[in-house]
Amino acid sequence: MTATAFIFVFVMSFCSLFVFRKVAKRIGLVDKPNARKLHQGVIPLVGGVSIFSTLVIAFLLFTPVDNDTVLFLISAAILVITGVIDDRYDISFKVRLVIQAAVSLAMIQIAGKSLHNLGYLMGSEAIELPLAMSYLITIFGVIGAINAFNMVDGIDGLLGGLASVTFAALGYMFFIDGNAALAAVCGLIVTAMVPYIMLNLGFPLGRRFKVFMGDAGSIFIGFTVIWLLIEATQGVKTTHIRPVTALWVIAVPLMDMATIMIRRIRKGQSPFKPDREHLHHICQRIGLSSGMSLVVICTLASVLAGIGIWSDVNKVSESVMFFSFLAVFIGYFLTISYIWRITTFIHKLVGSTKSAELNLEMGQSNLEK
Repeated sequence: MTATAFIFVFVMSFCSLFVFRKVAKRIGLVDKPNARKLHQGVIPLVGGVSIFSTLVIAFLLFTPVDNDTVLFLISAAILVITGVIDDRYDISFKVRLVIQAAVSLAMIQIAGKSLHNLGYLMGSEAIELPLAMSYLITIFGVIGAINAFNMVDGIDGLLGGLASVTFAALGYMFFIDGNAALAAVCGLIVTAMVPYIMLNLGFPLGRRFKVFMGDAGSIFIGFTVIWLLIEATQGVKTTHIRPVTALWVIAVPLMDMATIMIRRIRKGQSPFKPDREHLHHICQRIGLSSGMSLVVICTLASVLAGIGIWSDVNKVSESVMFFSFLAVFIGYFLTISYIWRITTFIHKLVGSTKSAELNLEMGQSNLEK
């Protein structure tokens, strides 16, 4: 794929943001501040629509169009339209889950894409799932990936940054394994997201032209990630990465979603109930700025993805990497669960007792059972 394709995608994505943001303001497709959303003014929710529209045209112009591509674009279009409707009218999460499950079934039945081989997680034999279990795990995986990326979209640049880490990691693995076509697709996706990230962060035109991704964008990104992960790990003749590596590539969104859902269930709440207890919220409430939180979280995601890639390239035992991931998740969960006690202890060590007591008072009631 030539540089022309990437230049085209960047320019089109950038220009389409300005077109869609005008339309969004006219039809009310905007995000308004509330108790959970502390931004100023109404912000157009068009990042996802812009990225998806750009990539549809790019795929049709620059990549081979086969049955899988057509199914992917149709499935993604259904999800994006659902996301736009949700952004505008706030539809029930149950309706969203039904649509996501239906798309998952289409992906399995029509394209034959399913999570049926979990690799050598437990030793010397690959774990092959029975058909019914494969269907269930695939549907769960699709819904999980979609909602994992949806949940991390909480501060400027974070969704775009984490998605870029994931697609860059996948693209690198496709490239070193000799699949230049899928590596280029990952590159096109990252390129299409760059203009959104720029405007979302207020660069270079300032906050006047700020845009948000919207549920349409986070749903599209999550679905695209799981589609490519299945393509990479579940090949009939060859796989580009091992199944366990997928956990490391999406580690931060996955761990954040699992942690927050466990905490909600323990409190007797719906796992889909919105709140301000995600990793980015906690980073800000312990004193990090929005920009610093973005850097810290994306750096963490890059390190974990890098560990996954390193282990895959060097053929580290899959069972070792699986249990290592579980250990990282347990450490993450305990850290988030007891973050206020940890910060209080640290502040006391440096003599900032008053600040420590304030942090504990602000956070403990919300984040500790």
